[in-house]
Amino acid sequence: MATKGQLRYPAYLALAPAEFSRRVQALYELASPCRLCPRGCGVRRDQGEKGFCRTGLTPWISSFGPHFGEERELVGRYGSGTIFFTGCNLGCVFCQNFTISQLGEGEEIPVAALARIMVRLQEMGCHNVNLVTPTHQAPMIVEAVGIAREEGLEIPLVWNCGGYESVEVLRLLEGIVDLYMPDFKYGENAVAARYSQAPDYFERAAAALQEMHRQVGDLLVRNGLAVRGLLVRHLVLPGGLARTERVLRFIREEISPETYVNIMAQYYPTHRAWDYPELSRRITSAEYREALALAQSMGLRRAGPH
Repeated sequence: MATKGQLRYPAYLALAPAEFSRRVQALYELASPCRLCPRGCGVRRDQGEKGFCRTGLTPWISSFGPHFGEERELVGRYGSGTIFFTGCNLGCVFCQNFTISQLGEGEEIPVAALARIMVRLQEMGCHNVNLVTPTHQAPMIVEAVGIAREEGLEIPLVWNCGGYESVEVLRLLEGIVDLYMPDFKYGENAVAARYSQAPDYFERAAAALQEMHRQVGDLLVRNGLAVRGLLVRHLVLPGGLARTERVLRFIREEISPETYVNIMAQYYPTHRAWDYPELSRRITSAEYREALALAQSMGLRRAGPH
Protein backbone atom coordinates (compact mmCIF):
# COMPACT_ATOMS: atom_id res chain seq x y z
CA MET A 1 0.00 0.00 0.00
CA ALA A 2 1.36 3.41 -0.97
CA THR A 3 0.46 6.95 -0.03
CA LYS A 4 0.76 10.35 -1.62
CA GLY A 5 -0.21 13.02 0.83
CA GLN A 6 -3.58 11.92 2.18
CA LEU A 7 -4.39 9.75 -0.87
CA ARG A 8 -4.09 6.01 -0.36
CA TYR A 9 -3.28 3.41 -2.98
CA PRO A 10 -5.32 1.49 -3.66
CA ALA A 11 -8.14 3.97 -3.12
CA TYR A 12 -10.79 1.34 -2.38
CA LEU A 13 -9.22 0.76 1.04
CA ALA A 14 -10.41 4.21 2.10
CA LEU A 15 -14.00 3.89 0.90
CA ALA A 16 -16.44 3.56 3.79
CA PRO A 17 -18.38 0.25 3.91
CA ALA A 18 -21.73 2.01 3.65
CA GLU A 19 -20.61 3.89 0.55
CA PHE A 20 -19.19 0.71 -0.94
CA SER A 21 -22.57 -0.98 -0.44
CA ARG A 22 -24.36 1.97 -2.02
CA ARG A 23 -22.16 1.71 -5.11
CA VAL A 24 -22.81 -2.01 -5.44
CA GLN A 25 -26.56 -1.49 -5.15
CA ALA A 26 -26.51 1.32 -7.72
CA LEU A 27 -24.60 -0.85 -10.18
CA TYR A 28 -27.05 -3.72 -9.78
CA GLU A 29 -29.91 -1.30 -10.39
CA LEU A 30 -28.24 -0.31 -13.66
CA ALA A 31 -28.20 -3.98 -14.68
CA SER A 32 -32.00 -4.40 -14.70
CA PRO A 33 -33.14 -2.86 -17.00
CA CYS A 34 -29.56 -2.91 -18.23
CA ARG A 35 -27.74 0.38 -18.81
CA LEU A 36 -24.27 -0.81 -17.85
CA CYS A 37 -22.81 0.12 -21.23
CA PRO A 38 -23.69 2.64 -23.96
CA ARG A 39 -25.92 0.11 -25.71
CA GLY A 40 -28.53 0.62 -23.00
CA CYS A 41 -30.29 -2.52 -24.20
CA GLY A 42 -32.69 -2.52 -21.26
CA VAL A 43 -32.84 -6.29 -20.72
CA ARG A 44 -34.04 -7.47 -17.32
CA ARG A 45 -31.14 -9.50 -16.07
CA ASP A 46 -33.02 -10.06 -12.82
CA GLN A 47 -35.62 -11.92 -14.87
CA GLY A 48 -33.10 -14.02 -16.78
CA GLU A 49 -32.98 -11.85 -19.90
CA LYS A 50 -29.66 -11.46 -21.67
CA GLY A 51 -28.59 -8.75 -24.10
CA PHE A 52 -25.71 -8.18 -26.50
CA CYS A 53 -23.09 -9.39 -24.00
CA ARG A 54 -25.16 -12.47 -23.06
CA THR A 55 -24.36 -12.00 -19.37
CA GLY A 56 -26.63 -12.48 -16.37
CA LEU A 57 -26.10 -11.47 -12.74
CA THR A 58 -23.41 -14.03 -11.92
CA PRO A 59 -19.67 -13.59 -12.52
CA TRP A 60 -18.70 -15.33 -15.75
CA ILE A 61 -14.97 -15.89 -16.17
CA SER A 62 -12.66 -17.78 -18.47
CA SER A 63 -9.35 -17.90 -16.60
CA PHE A 64 -7.11 -16.13 -14.12
CA GLY A 65 -3.44 -16.01 -13.17
CA PRO A 66 -0.23 -13.99 -13.36
CA HIS A 67 0.26 -12.48 -16.80
CA PHE A 68 3.61 -11.26 -18.11
CA GLY A 69 2.54 -9.95 -21.52
CA GLU A 70 1.04 -6.69 -20.27
CA GLU A 71 2.71 -3.27 -20.08
CA ARG A 72 5.92 -3.41 -18.02
CA GLU A 73 4.54 -1.00 -15.42
CA LEU A 74 1.80 -3.55 -14.68
CA VAL A 75 3.88 -6.71 -14.91
CA GLY A 76 6.78 -5.84 -12.62
CA ARG A 77 8.60 -8.89 -11.32
CA TYR A 78 5.71 -11.16 -10.43
CA GLY A 79 3.14 -10.39 -13.08
CA SER A 80 -0.21 -8.69 -13.48
CA GLY A 81 -3.01 -10.68 -11.88
CA THR A 82 -5.40 -11.05 -14.79
CA ILE A 83 -8.98 -12.25 -14.60
CA PHE A 84 -10.49 -12.80 -18.05
CA PHE A 85 -14.24 -12.17 -18.00
CA THR A 86 -16.42 -13.96 -20.53
CA GLY A 87 -18.64 -11.98 -22.90
CA CYS A 88 -18.18 -8.42 -24.15
CA ASN A 89 -20.19 -5.32 -24.98
CA LEU A 90 -18.35 -5.01 -28.31
CA GLY A 91 -18.46 -7.34 -31.30
CA CYS A 92 -15.03 -6.86 -32.87
CA VAL A 93 -14.63 -8.97 -35.99
CA PHE A 94 -10.87 -9.21 -35.38
CA CYS A 95 -10.98 -9.98 -31.63
CA GLN A 96 -7.96 -12.04 -30.62
CA ASN A 97 -9.87 -13.42 -27.62
CA PHE A 98 -13.06 -14.18 -29.57
CA THR A 99 -13.55 -17.61 -27.97
CA ILE A 100 -13.97 -15.82 -24.64
CA SER A 101 -15.63 -12.59 -25.71
CA GLN A 102 -18.02 -13.93 -28.34
CA LEU A 103 -18.18 -17.72 -28.14
CA GLY A 104 -18.83 -17.92 -24.40
CA GLU A 105 -15.77 -19.86 -23.26
CA GLY A 106 -15.86 -19.77 -19.47
CA GLU A 107 -17.91 -20.68 -16.42
CA GLU A 108 -20.19 -18.90 -14.00
CA ILE A 109 -18.98 -18.70 -10.41
CA PRO A 110 -20.34 -17.16 -7.18
CA VAL A 111 -19.34 -13.61 -6.27
CA ALA A 112 -17.54 -14.94 -3.20
CA ALA A 113 -15.44 -17.20 -5.42
CA LEU A 114 -14.47 -14.20 -7.55
CA ALA A 115 -13.38 -12.39 -4.38
CA ARG A 116 -11.22 -15.38 -3.41
CA ILE A 117 -9.57 -15.31 -6.84
CA MET A 118 -8.61 -11.67 -6.30
CA VAL A 119 -7.03 -12.49 -2.95
CA ARG A 120 -5.33 -15.55 -4.43
CA LEU A 121 -3.72 -13.43 -7.14
CA GLN A 122 -2.31 -11.17 -4.43
CA GLU A 123 -1.01 -14.21 -2.54
CA MET A 124 0.74 -15.34 -5.74
CA GLY A 125 2.68 -12.07 -5.71
CA CYS A 126 0.82 -10.26 -8.49
CA HIS A 127 1.19 -6.50 -8.36
CA ASN A 128 -2.43 -5.74 -9.28
CA VAL A 129 -5.78 -7.32 -10.11
CA ASN A 130 -6.24 -6.84 -13.85
CA LEU A 131 -9.94 -7.04 -14.75
CA VAL A 132 -10.02 -7.91 -18.45
CA THR A 133 -13.27 -6.96 -20.23
CA PRO A 134 -15.12 -6.02 -17.03
CA THR A 135 -17.72 -3.50 -18.22
CA HIS A 136 -20.73 -5.79 -18.54
CA GLN A 137 -19.97 -7.46 -15.19
CA ALA A 138 -19.37 -4.30 -13.15
CA PRO A 139 -21.90 -5.00 -10.35
CA MET A 140 -20.55 -8.46 -9.55
CA ILE A 141 -16.94 -7.28 -9.77
CA VAL A 142 -17.41 -4.37 -7.37
CA GLU A 143 -19.34 -6.59 -4.95
CA ALA A 144 -16.44 -9.06 -5.06
CA VAL A 145 -13.90 -6.29 -4.40
CA GLY A 146 -15.87 -5.32 -1.30
CA ILE A 147 -15.62 -8.89 -0.02
CA ALA A 148 -11.97 -9.26 -1.02
CA ARG A 149 -10.81 -6.14 0.77
CA GLU A 150 -12.28 -7.54 3.98
CA GLU A 151 -10.16 -10.63 3.33
CA GLY A 152 -6.97 -8.59 2.95
CA LEU A 153 -6.89 -7.43 -0.66
CA GLU A 154 -4.66 -4.35 -0.94
CA ILE A 155 -3.29 -4.19 -4.49
CA PRO A 156 -4.55 -1.84 -7.23
CA LEU A 157 -7.41 -2.70 -9.57
CA VAL A 158 -6.91 -2.34 -13.32
CA TRP A 159 -10.08 -1.65 -15.34
CA ASN A 160 -8.90 -3.18 -18.64
CA CYS A 161 -11.72 -2.38 -21.07
CA GLY A 162 -12.60 -1.74 -24.70
CA GLY A 163 -13.30 1.96 -24.19
CA TYR A 164 -17.02 1.62 -24.90
CA GLU A 165 -18.08 2.72 -21.43
CA SER A 166 -20.96 4.41 -19.65
CA VAL A 167 -19.88 7.57 -17.84
CA GLU A 168 -22.62 6.91 -15.28
CA VAL A 169 -21.04 3.56 -14.44
CA LEU A 170 -17.54 5.03 -14.38
CA ARG A 171 -18.64 7.59 -11.80
CA LEU A 172 -19.71 4.74 -9.55
CA LEU A 173 -16.21 3.30 -9.87
CA GLU A 174 -14.53 6.48 -8.61
CA GLY A 175 -12.51 5.72 -5.52
CA ILE A 176 -12.58 1.99 -6.31
CA VAL A 177 -10.50 1.74 -9.50
CA ASP A 178 -7.01 3.26 -9.42
CA LEU A 179 -5.81 2.21 -12.87
CA TYR A 180 -7.94 2.61 -15.97
CA MET A 181 -6.63 0.90 -19.10
CA PRO A 182 -9.10 1.44 -21.95
CA ASP A 183 -8.63 0.77 -25.62
CA PHE A 184 -9.26 3.74 -27.86
CA LYS A 185 -9.97 1.65 -30.94
CA TYR A 186 -11.32 4.01 -33.57
CA GLY A 187 -11.38 7.63 -34.57
CA GLU A 188 -14.42 7.23 -36.81
CA ASN A 189 -17.87 5.89 -35.99
CA ALA A 190 -18.54 4.34 -39.38
CA VAL A 191 -15.47 2.15 -38.94
CA ALA A 192 -16.50 1.22 -35.41
CA ALA A 193 -19.97 0.28 -36.64
CA ARG A 194 -18.54 -1.94 -39.38
CA TYR A 195 -15.99 -3.79 -37.28
CA SER A 196 -17.31 -3.66 -33.70
CA GLN A 197 -21.08 -3.01 -33.97
CA ALA A 198 -20.65 0.26 -32.08
CA PRO A 199 -21.89 3.14 -34.26
CA ASP A 200 -21.36 5.74 -31.52
CA TYR A 201 -17.96 4.49 -30.41
CA PHE A 202 -15.85 7.63 -30.79
CA GLU A 203 -18.04 9.91 -28.70
CA ARG A 204 -18.59 7.25 -26.04
CA ALA A 205 -14.91 6.39 -25.76
CA ALA A 206 -13.91 10.06 -25.77
CA ALA A 207 -16.28 10.86 -22.90
CA ALA A 208 -15.16 7.75 -21.01
CA LEU A 209 -11.47 8.66 -21.26
CA GLN A 210 -12.18 12.17 -20.04
CA GLU A 211 -14.03 10.80 -17.02
CA MET A 212 -11.30 8.27 -16.28
CA HIS A 213 -8.64 10.97 -16.44
CA ARG A 214 -10.69 13.24 -14.22
CA GLN A 215 -10.73 10.52 -11.59
CA VAL A 216 -7.15 9.25 -11.65
CA GLY A 217 -5.06 11.66 -13.76
CA ASP A 218 -1.93 10.79 -15.71
CA LEU A 219 -0.17 7.53 -14.94
CA LEU A 220 1.75 7.53 -11.67
CA VAL A 221 4.58 5.02 -11.39
CA ARG A 222 6.33 4.15 -8.12
CA ASN A 223 9.41 1.91 -8.06
CA GLY A 224 8.68 0.84 -11.62
CA LEU A 225 5.06 -0.14 -10.92
CA ALA A 226 1.86 1.65 -11.93
CA VAL A 227 -0.15 2.63 -8.85
CA ARG A 228 -2.71 5.08 -10.22
CA GLY A 229 -3.71 6.77 -13.45
CA LEU A 230 -4.76 6.31 -17.04
CA LEU A 231 -3.11 3.98 -19.56
CA VAL A 232 -4.54 4.01 -23.09
CA ARG A 233 -4.08 1.31 -25.71
CA HIS A 234 -4.46 1.94 -29.43
CA LEU A 235 -4.13 -0.89 -31.94
CA VAL A 236 -2.89 0.20 -35.36
CA LEU A 237 -5.01 -1.39 -38.10
CA PRO A 238 -4.09 -2.00 -41.75
CA GLY A 239 -4.56 0.87 -44.14
CA GLY A 240 -5.13 3.44 -41.42
CA LEU A 241 -8.57 1.98 -40.64
CA ALA A 242 -8.36 2.86 -36.95
CA ARG A 243 -8.06 6.57 -37.88
CA THR A 244 -5.06 6.81 -35.58
CA GLU A 245 -4.43 10.50 -36.18
CA ARG A 246 -7.83 11.54 -34.83
CA VAL A 247 -7.46 9.26 -31.81
CA LEU A 248 -4.04 10.64 -30.92
CA ARG A 249 -5.08 14.23 -31.53
CA PHE A 250 -8.04 13.86 -29.19
CA ILE A 251 -5.81 12.41 -26.48
CA ARG A 252 -3.28 15.22 -26.90
CA GLU A 253 -5.81 18.06 -26.96
CA GLU A 254 -8.63 16.81 -24.71
CA ILE A 255 -6.93 14.50 -22.21
CA SER A 256 -3.25 15.34 -21.61
CA PRO A 257 0.06 15.44 -23.51
CA GLU A 258 1.38 13.31 -20.62
CA THR A 259 -1.09 10.50 -21.31
CA TYR A 260 0.55 7.08 -21.34
CA VAL A 261 -0.41 5.59 -24.73
CA ASN A 262 0.60 2.12 -25.82
CA ILE A 263 0.59 2.20 -29.63
CA MET A 264 0.34 -1.47 -30.51
CA ALA A 265 1.60 -3.25 -33.60
CA GLN A 266 0.34 -6.78 -32.91
CA TYR A 267 -2.73 -6.80 -35.15
CA TYR A 268 -3.21 -10.02 -37.07
CA PRO A 269 -6.26 -11.37 -38.93
CA THR A 270 -8.33 -13.68 -36.78
CA HIS A 271 -11.94 -14.61 -36.04
CA ARG A 272 -14.03 -13.01 -38.85
CA ALA A 273 -11.38 -10.58 -40.10
CA TRP A 274 -10.94 -12.75 -43.18
CA ASP A 275 -14.43 -11.74 -44.29
CA TYR A 276 -13.14 -8.18 -44.72
CA PRO A 277 -10.38 -7.95 -47.35
CA GLU A 278 -9.05 -4.71 -45.87
CA LEU A 279 -8.43 -6.51 -42.55
CA SER A 280 -6.96 -9.68 -43.99
CA ARG A 281 -3.30 -8.76 -43.52
CA ARG A 282 -0.94 -7.64 -40.80
CA ILE A 283 0.15 -4.02 -40.66
CA THR A 284 3.44 -3.05 -42.31
CA SER A 285 6.45 -1.66 -40.48
CA ALA A 286 5.90 1.60 -42.38
CA GLU A 287 2.33 1.85 -41.08
CA TYR A 288 3.52 1.38 -37.53
CA ARG A 289 6.34 3.90 -37.89
CA GLU A 290 3.83 6.40 -39.24
CA ALA A 291 1.67 5.99 -36.13
CA LEU A 292 4.67 6.52 -33.86
CA ALA A 293 5.73 9.58 -35.84
CA LEU A 294 2.23 11.04 -35.50
CA ALA A 295 2.40 10.70 -31.73
CA GLN A 296 5.82 12.31 -31.62
CA SER A 297 4.80 15.18 -33.87
CA MET A 298 1.81 15.90 -31.62
CA GLY A 299 3.94 16.05 -28.49
CA LEU A 300 2.53 12.95 -26.81
CA ARG A 301 5.58 12.40 -24.65
CA ARG A 302 4.57 9.02 -23.20
CA ALA A 303 3.21 7.42 -26.36
CA GLY A 304 4.94 4.56 -28.12
CA PRO A 305 5.52 0.80 -27.85
CA HIS A 306 5.21 -0.23 -24.21
